[in-house]
Amino acid sequence: MRAGTVNRPAAPLVRNLEPQDIGPAAAVLVLAALNARRDPVIGVATGSSPSPLYDALSASGADFTRAAWFALDEYVGLPPGHPESYAEVLRREIIGPLGLDPKTVHLPDPHREDLQAACDDYERRIAAAGGIDLQILGIGRNGHLAFNEPGGALDSRTRVEVLTEDTRRANQRFFDSLDSVPTRCLTQGLGTILEAGQLLLIAQGEDKAPALRAALHGPVSPECPASVLQLHGRVTVLADAAAASLL
Repeated sequence: MRAGTVNRPAAPLVRNLEPQDIGPAAAVLVLAALNARRDPVIGVATGSSPSPLYDALSASGADFTRAAWFALDEYVGLPPGHPESYAEVLRREIIGPLGLDPKTVHLPDPHREDLQAACDDYERRIAAAGGIDLQILGIGRNGHLAFNEPGGALDSRTRVEVLTEDTRRANQRFFDSLDSVPTRCLTQGLGTILEAGQLLLIAQGEDKAPALRAALHGPVSPECPASVLQLHGRVTVLADAAAASLL
């Protein structure tokens, strides 16, 4: 390296796709990661954006039984079995459709008395699995990644997070009322996410356009947690025209 130069990670690869093509394109990347290792590890996200991916994986007919699956986050305060807990969402969208053994799908435990101990245990489980090969991600309207809200440390680990009003309002559509939306969660930290071998971000809708622009072209800053994508070096972004409109 010449004096005065700095090695920077490769810029995220952005693909602007028709909405119906996002799921199949994402599935190609996930299937490649599944075939690259004998015991692959996939990080899974919940929400509207990755749903087409899981539909495409289900339709692929592939064998998913060799993989371990780790969720990005989970709500705190919902009773076991609540239909909007991410444990139940994953059961409906991944475990059942992909024919998985539930024991291979991991979430941080929101029901333990010591929540930080649950977070620390989750970090150990990810490490024991050999680390995450490919992490699926969405992006929040305020730039949050997983449930890492603006202002947090860029090297954070799995921890308890307080959800912002904006995030709770965005998720209100899954609940009866805003008061029913939890105020806390357990989430993989930004540092945890950055340790994955590959990142796959799916973004859809005009309301995600400002956050996606800030994440990919703004400064790397705690004010936009998703800006850490610029630090990784192996990131693929699949976006529809509306989400990519400001890029």
